[in-house]
Amino acid sequence: MDQVTTLGEFIIEKQQDFPGSSGEFSRILSAIRLASKVVSQQINKAGLLTDILGAAGSENIQGEQQQKLDVYANDQFIKALRGRKVVCGIASEENDEFIPLNEEGKYVVAMDPLDGSSNIDVNVSVGTIFSIYRRLSESGTPVKESDFLQKGTEQLAAGYVIYGSSTMLVYTTGNGVNGFTYDPGIGVFVLSHPNMKTSEDGKIYSLNEGNFYKSSEGIQNYVKYAQEIDPATNRPLTGRYIGSLVADFHRNLIKGGIYIYPATTTSPNGKLRLLYECNPMAFIAEQADGLASTGKQRVMEVTPTELHQRVPFFAGSKLMVEKAVGFVETE
Repeated sequence: MDQVTTLGEFIIEKQQDFPGSSGEFSRILSAIRLASKVVSQQINKAGLLTDILGAAGSENIQGEQQQKLDVYANDQFIKALRGRKVVCGIASEENDEFIPLNEEGKYVVAMDPLDGSSNIDVNVSVGTIFSIYRRLSESGTPVKESDFLQKGTEQLAAGYVIYGSSTMLVYTTGNGVNGFTYDPGIGVFVLSHPNMKTSEDGKIYSLNEGNFYKSSEGIQNYVKYAQEIDPATNRPLTGRYIGSLVADFHRNLIKGGIYIYPATTTSPNGKLRLLYECNPMAFIAEQADGLASTGKQRVMEVTPTELHQRVPFFAGSKLMVEKAVGFVETE
């Protein structure tokens, strides 16, 4: 067997990226690694364990129907992060308010514990998204909402886990993007995609075209442009939309493309949440040489005003994002 680098080894090697953390930052990532293994196992058993499938009978603060696995994943990540005692609070898509943890903790975590969970029943890839910030309030005091309402430029790390044909954990600390694939045979994540870069241009566009007539004129014009025949290739762009942000983003990161969830008449501020969906994905996109925009400004420069704030989202290959944003800017 060739020499492999495990996620645990990689985290230890990169501790110097966070001077003064005394290993605390590594403990956060190890907690996320542990919880993602547990969630991955349950997802892989979803077709067998019928009591884990379907709706939980409740809604989250966004009015979305919670799935049983939403609740399960949320509990697992909270449990793992609480056990490390270095996180003072968590903001989750599944909770109305932030969750106070250990007052001595220096960090806060924003997360979507199970993105695209409505796809589980039909065996489509889903994911976890996370973002880590250093707290602003004084250590030893209760965590505050202001600790979470930081611009994306202040992120210390961000990443996602995709649960698909294999389970992968992809993350950045501002020093490039690295991907790790879970090997269930030995129970560890191994470095499989070092220094991930997306192509400057691409051929895939991902958006819900069912919202075409709810979208602005600029978005409609972009879709028409995407469907036109390119004289250079004698073919249009390729439309691919899974409906799980993590799955769509991951495919485009590797193959080159753009993900778009614009403002619509029914979601005038966009649908995706800034803190625990857009900011972490924007951080990864930029670190992989791509771009992320709201259509009006860089995603990571938006000042958050509330935990569950929504924004329009354009992310992916640099030239594709610039082209799409150009259509919006000329509305």
